[in-house]
Amino acid sequence: MRVLLAEDDPLLGDGLKAALLAEGYTVDWFRDGQQSLYAALDEAFDIVILDLGLPGLNGLEVLRALRDRKKDVPVLILTARDALDDRVRGLDLGADDYLTKPFDLDELAARLCSLIRRSHGRSVTLLEFAEISLDPAAQTVSKGGKEVELTLKEFKVLRCLMENRGRVISRRRLEETVYGWDAEIGSNALEVHVHNLRKKLGQGLIKTVRGLGYRIG
Repeated sequence: MRVLLAEDDPLLGDGLKAALLAEGYTVDWFRDGQQSLYAALDEAFDIVILDLGLPGLNGLEVLRALRDRKKDVPVLILTARDALDDRVRGLDLGADDYLTKPFDLDELAARLCSLIRRSHGRSVTLLEFAEISLDPAAQTVSKGGKEVELTLKEFKVLRCLMENRGRVISRRRLEETVYGWDAEIGSNALEVHVHNLRKKLGQGLIKTVRGLGYRIG
């Protein structure tokens, strides 16, 4: 899952990024509103964490621009505890949820999982297909009830494909889901992850759609 983090506080942003990476997310962190908006409009993210007190464009302006351009990515806004008017305005502009600072990281993780499940039309946590079961919260995968050890990058590839079961996911989107915005990626890195997943979970699970990408189901 790929997260856009829009937060200008370096300490909070660094802590949030570290916590999200530990939860298995890929995080692209931007420190001003204009960069955050450009990224959200140009790239595919699973969720946006949006601080309202951003320089340049503030968070409400970013949110308004996203919704005006019909971007329906889930948005979780971060607000000061006493900023009730901003929370209400954010929800009116199309935010999906909010947290007031300071907040508990476990609560943030739970809110993110809930919003992402809702955006994919799911009410349950587990992702299942054939004999494969993936638990995003526990970061575990099993086949036929037996746990299978995956690397974090393999887990991210599999999760993205299972979240979008039946749809072809492009190479570029998978690479961005696994590595983020500006990482240097080896030319065959994604193919290596897919090869390893097929070895561990079965050759028929992940289909290659020549010239387009990969799909499950």
